[in-house]
Amino acid sequence: MTSTLTISDLTKRFGEVAALTGVSLTVAPGERVALLGHNGAGKSTLMKIILGLIPATSGRVTICDAAPGSAAARRAVAYLPENAAFHPALTGLEQLQHYLALRGEDRSQAMQLLEKVGLAQAARRRIGTYSKGMRQRVGLAQALIGHPRLLVLDEPTSGLDPISRREFYALLDDLAAQGASILLSSHALTEVEARTDRIVILSKGRMVAEGSLPDLRRRADLPVTLHVTARNGYARDLVRLLPGAILVDGALHLTCAQSTKLETLGRIAGFGDKVTDLEVLPPSLEDLYSHFSQGAAQ
Repeated sequence: MTSTLTISDLTKRFGEVAALTGVSLTVAPGERVALLGHNGAGKSTLMKIILGLIPATSGRVTICDAAPGSAAARRAVAYLPENAAFHPALTGLEQLQHYLALRGEDRSQAMQLLEKVGLAQAARRRIGTYSKGMRQRVGLAQALIGHPRLLVLDEPTSGLDPISRREFYALLDDLAAQGASILLSSHALTEVEARTDRIVILSKGRMVAEGSLPDLRRRADLPVTLHVTARNGYARDLVRLLPGAILVDGALHLTCAQSTKLETLGRIAGFGDKVTDLEVLPPSLEDLYSHFSQGAAQ
């Protein structure tokens, strides 16, 4: 499968400061990739190079086999910033019609785009009356003009309420299912954990980890957390049977290495009706992010 976005050994320097060093990455059609990193890790610089706003110092970037900033690349890529700003006096419909005209597209597509992002009922309201979530939807609607093959999203759910976030990611899922590639930057690790196919972690301009969530968990080899709920009267017995377990409000909390997880689960299963529930908590994306970022710093 031909990659929509290909980045090879990318380096960007600002004078003596290296903002990016040796970054290589591909994003396939229909793939959702999360770009994670602390402030100053190089995420914004990488996005600006992809969009053709600044040149790389060395390395190679192609978008659908075209150079960033070229006419072909600009047709293939769309961008949504963290804070999308629109004229407050225009209606959502008028704003989309304006962007369609700028792109040389048929203005009649405006309502269809607003329907796609769930704004059909507010299409004739002034944008000045829209909530933050609604403005982000307008931004996504304008990003979809021309059926882009790559969407670059910078903190797209910042400031959105939980329901709006869920609806936003559901829309991204639909776009990915239709073949669009998605590269998004986010600090909301919990939502990214469940809604992306692959994760890229940057630290001080270098890519310190890349892969699916299961891949990163295997590489990090962090402990697994187990929560064991004891039947009434058996909590103290289980504490003795599980060295290292901590009793909290009638439940036992313990950790074990990935390599001993199955053995530990087998032991707990052998306790029979002394146990009423068992919850296995693998390392979260936040745990993995901290692990790889701190490892890079050291």
